Amino acid sequence: MLAKVHSAAVLGIEAFPVEVEVNSGMGKPSVIIVGLPDAAVKESRDRVRTALQNSGYRFLMGCTTINLAPADVKKEGPSFDLPIAIGILAITEQIIAPQLDDYVIVGELALSGEVRSVNGVLPIALCARAHNKRGLIVPADNAAEAAVVAGLDVYAARTLREVAEFVSGQRVLQPVREDPAVIFQQRRQYDVDFRDVKGQESAKRALEVAAAGGHNVIMIGPPGSGKTLLAKRLPTIMPRLELEEALEVTKVHSICGLLAKGQALVATRPFRSPHHTTSNAGLLGGGASLTPGEISLAHHGVLFLDELPEFHRDVLEALREPLEEGRVVISRATGTMTFPASFMLVAAMNPCPCGFYGDPKRECRCTPHMITRYRNKISGPLLDRIDIHIEVPAVKYKEMAGEATGETSEQIRARVEQARRIQQKRLGNCNARLSPKEIKTYCALDEECQELLKMAMTELNLSARAYDRILKVARTIADLASSERIRPEHLSEAIQYRSLDRQLWL
Repeated sequence: MLAKVHSAAVLGIEAFPVEVEVNSGMGKPSVIIVGLPDAAVKESRDRVRTALQNSGYRFLMGCTTINLAPADVKKEGPSFDLPIAIGILAITEQIIAPQLDDYVIVGELALSGEVRSVNGVLPIALCARAHNKRGLIVPADNAAEAAVVAGLDVYAARTLREVAEFVSGQRVLQPVREDPAVIFQQRRQYDVDFRDVKGQESAKRALEVAAAGGHNVIMIGPPGSGKTLLAKRLPTIMPRLELEEALEVTKVHSICGLLAKGQALVATRPFRSPHHTTSNAGLLGGGASLTPGEISLAHHGVLFLDELPEFHRDVLEALREPLEEGRVVISRATGTMTFPASFMLVAAMNPCPCGFYGDPKRECRCTPHMITRYRNKISGPLLDRIDIHIEVPAVKYKEMAGEATGETSEQIRARVEQARRIQQKRLGNCNARLSPKEIKTYCALDEECQELLKMAMTELNLSARAYDRILKVARTIADLASSERIRPEHLSEAIQYRSLDRQLWL
């Protein structure tokens, strides 16, 4: 006899349908699972056997073959426990489920028969809807996550018996409903705010410009000057996530198992801050199972690299293509995978190895050679992809002890969103993505601005790579001021944000 149950698996950040075929025949009692299962899938036969018995059902007695089709794609994880158990109940006629073909079923089984949560439920829900399935049966802890997909009935499974009775028509389960608008309203609040930052008005202004144009940023300052404090608050002034963006972010976090229990959507911009010892695979993605890395977890958000020169050189150089393309392509012997990676890079570093170069109160003990070697750990091509350089000096005691508070993140975000609307109307993207042709069209300078930029390039020894970056940032500053053309004051401010691009640095 043969029974078929529909399930799904995740490959990269997308899901694909899997048909679980259970066949039982005569012979010595045994269970064989085929279809390129990994160790977790092979072990499911023992979990399923015990879960069935503890749920009051009997296991198969003859020779049983379980096939996971398509057979040429590797299957990973314990999410096939539940569909395999339902297939066994169907083939042994312990349940009669004529409408079993209408559902996609995923879930891990505990030995008691309880259904445990699995990773990647959101892409599985999108896959089920794309293949016109009537409903999706998932663990109760994953139900809210899947329910944000419109046009699909999602049923929360708590135990194996509950699912068996539902598919056989002996129990009624109500579909789980989630309204993304309500989720956004409840979960869009951040735990931090820009008004918490004392002083550093120039740095806060630079981050506002960066958020308005989607520009990458590097902050240079001594230890304790507030670089990390500022970076953590950058997502709070970026435009709010739209539903499609939230779904993309949630897919990546779901696959990596980073969603909290019962969480339906990632409603705020992600902030990722990997340690400087992270590997190439940890940052970009990859590994044995080709999973997303930190840059994909920061998709539509902020990737913060503290102590930038301490990262391995090859790891930093690997960031160059994702920064340009907004995606990362991982090629391994087992296959090629493309992950989304559209993020804002925020880096922080000390001005020298000891951190006190240029500090008026603390003496720097580094030699010029040590400073040059330290700074040259960051290559020119990587700096070429960072539009804004911010100097973050130590905060004075008067500013720290003062009771004055600056603008809130909400006030700053209102200006940022207005500037982004201007950019979307102009070219459908943010200024950081301007092509050379678009720079000529939208960043044209009058004679006064041309003379100012020429003098800056000559007097400040700015490199050629700074030219386009200055024009892009100046265009963003003009958008913040609701100006149709770039004015000298906009250009002057943009020039100030190229402190690392002088001849001394090179």
